Amino acid sequence: MLVYAKLVGSVFFWGATWISGRVLAQDMGPFSAALLRFVTASAFLLFWSWRVNGSFPALPRKDILPVAFLGLTGIFLYNAFFFTGLQTVPAGRAALIIASVPVIISIISALMLGEKLTRGKIAGTLLSLTGASIVLSGGNPVKLFQGGLSHGDLMILGCVAAWTAYSVAGSRVMKRVNPLMAVTWSCILGTLMLLTPALTHGFLEDVRRAGLVDWGNILFLGVIATGVAFTWYYAGIRAIGAARAGIFINLVPVFAIAMGYVILDEPVTSSLITGGAMVISGVYLANRPASS
Repeated sequence: MLVYAKLVGSVFFWGATWISGRVLAQDMGPFSAALLRFVTASAFLLFWSWRVNGSFPALPRKDILPVAFLGLTGIFLYNAFFFTGLQTVPAGRAALIIASVPVIISIISALMLGEKLTRGKIAGTLLSLTGASIVLSGGNPVKLFQGGLSHGDLMILGCVAAWTAYSVAGSRVMKRVNPLMAVTWSCILGTLMLLTPALTHGFLEDVRRAGLVDWGNILFLGVIATGVAFTWYYAGIRAIGAARAGIFINLVPVFAIAMGYVILDEPVTSSLITGGAMVISGVYLANRPASS
């Protein structure tokens, strides 16, 4: 029972990142927010690695470049797009766009890694992408072909591309590198990549102006939503397997929409509900275990 509580807790925290990130993005630049989040996350993960393994994780030289690529895509690029997009895009809408990532990963994995593309994956991909187009266009997908995407929407789509690259590359890296080590070092290397752009885009001024709410969001994003949530999620994978644990990811946009409505007073429109249901159903269909 505890493992299921941890899985629900982890995806609840990930849903809350969209609310926390939306608030933080109004008060400081994207590079400043990302740097502060991952300085905090890196410190926590180093402490956790030391507690679990009795020492700090040493990264083999042959794995430095592959893990650096994870830092580039999953930390640097994803979070630059994330905080820039959330300056203008509502949290629930952004979370639903990102929810289509698993089906994109299925397609890329089939094309690049030779993974089998089943009829369920194809149907789920089409359903999920159709739902995402409804969310993006406010119920009128034709608008997408008439220049209907805002700058913020494009940034959130950049998150999709960055996380897809991170996940596909990570599936190879984590076959030979312990997941906790890979996550810790990708955070550290991604944080180093964020340092220069943050310092040249008003980091010191953002830190000076940051209020109590901002620091609370940074601690939440760095410690709870990154460190604790990943730790709980990997515990769930070890206990019940990746396929069953992965189903819980579908709850992330549900929590994000609910919290966006309650906390940020974001509207829940019919196109958001319809498109969101299609995205989540498509992700489930694409990732459903094949019947024997």
